Amino acid sequence: DVKILMAFAMTFDENGDEFSQWLLKNGYPELCALSEAVKGSKNAYRWLIDNKFYHLAAFDSVLDKSKDARLWLIKFNYLSLVHLADAVKQDNKAINWLNNHGMDVYVFIAQKIKKHLDNRIFDPHKLNF
Repeated sequence: DVKILMAFAMTFDENGDEFSQWLLKNGYPELCALSEAVKGSKNAYRWLIDNKFYHLAAFDSVLDKSKDARLWLIKFNYLSLVHLADAVKQDNKAINWLNNHGMDVYVFIAQKIKKHLDNRIFDPHKLNF
C-alpha cells in the first residue's frame, strides 16, 4: 500500500517520529524497526532478526555495504530491496528498474533514506554508529 510506504519514507524526515508512531499504531512495527535500524539502532536491527524479518535486516546490512546480505537478498528473490538499496546509492540502473516496475514510491523512499544518511552527524558519544 502506497500510503504505508509513504509513511515509512517520512520516518526519515526531521519530524519522522509522528510517522513512526503511525506505523506502530497501524500494525507495521517492522517498518518502524527498519527505519530505526537504518538510523543506526542496534536494538531495532536485533528486533528485526528476533521477529523473523530477515529480509529487512538484510536490507539494512546492504546499506552498510554487506556483500553477504546482498547475496542473501538475491538468493531469496528480494530484488526490489536490492534495487532500493542501490537506489539509495543513486545507482541509475536501480532507479530505472524501480520506475519501470511501477515502484516510484521506492525511489522516493531511497531519496529520503539517502538524505537522512548524508545529513547524519557522527557523535562518538553515542553507540548508534
